[in-house]
Amino acid sequence: MEKKNPYTISFGKIPARYLGRNSIIDSIVEAFESDEPDEQAFKLTGIRGTGKTVTLTAIERHFRDRKDWVVVNLAPDSDMIVKLVAELYSCVGFVTEFVDTNLNLSAFGIGTGLSRKSPVASADHALEVLLKELKKKKVRLMVSIDEAHKTPGIIHFIQEFQILIRKELPIYLLAAGLYEDIESLENTDGLTFFWRASKYEMTPLNITYIRDDYMKTLGISFDEAQKAAFLTKGYAYAYQALGKYLWDSDKHILTDDVLRYLDDVLFEKVYKKIWSELAPKDRWFLSFIIKKDNMPVTELLEITKSTHSQWSVPRNRLKEKRIIDVRERGVISLSLPRFKEFVENRILMED
Repeated sequence: MEKKNPYTISFGKIPARYLGRNSIIDSIVEAFESDEPDEQAFKLTGIRGTGKTVTLTAIERHFRDRKDWVVVNLAPDSDMIVKLVAELYSCVGFVTEFVDTNLNLSAFGIGTGLSRKSPVASADHALEVLLKELKKKKVRLMVSIDEAHKTPGIIHFIQEFQILIRKELPIYLLAAGLYEDIESLENTDGLTFFWRASKYEMTPLNITYIRDDYMKTLGISFDEAQKAAFLTKGYAYAYQALGKYLWDSDKHILTDDVLRYLDDVLFEKVYKKIWSELAPKDRWFLSFIIKKDNMPVTELLEITKSTHSQWSVPRNRLKEKRIIDVRERGVISLSLPRFKEFVENRILMED
């Protein structure tokens, strides 16, 4: 029987072979499991394809296996607290029994409505009551939000979350989102707590780990694995995609066909969206940056006939989106694998 490809190009799915963000996962798990946690909220951020959802899912799995934890994943929409209360009622046996006996949540379409008490008018109050019941049972609640972005629902949820943790209730939050979306939430009035919460950035994977994984999984030589690993630039999605197409190839080595498949999936699933979100000036500067693997800023300004002030805003946007790397003083390089080829292709198409 043919072995199944251990790599995947499906976003969010934990593949058979992947390089986990163990240090991040361990730090968050340790903080949440502490008897007296210093922090009850964490943020995961990065560009598309860096492993935010996979990391969030790995942490969810850890706590789902614990009897003293309840994990609820919420979408950032307008009824987050109502949906959280509904999930607790539906999925936690002792909460179901408690609500049917003590709370009338008919206003939200939750429960049997058998309680003779007046209907609870506020979902916020209902959640607080349920959390007090969880605390009595020594059970903690972890709420995870993937693709977190600014909506009235998530703003209200974070504001209420802050009130609940001040009351020392056992609720914990893990939110994952793009740089710009997390930053937008951080800068929202009334969400100072969220701004202060610890944030983990999905930085590039270790090239050595990628090389060793390719050697072990694909059975290829050190040189072939190293060449493939460097090609990914540590970008998590490229690591998975290249691994998939190397696995599918006859000799598990880089060929023109493998590169073409890699380009196709990066272009279609990631880079087109990134490109669509760039300002025209950002695209214009990129058309010059791609001419060299490493371009001095002085050369860029010379060939574009631009000043430092004209470059500073596009520079910051491209840096924040992790499209360019400016860690080496005075030098610009591309952070994303095969992005040069993508930009060249887009320029030809648009011309």
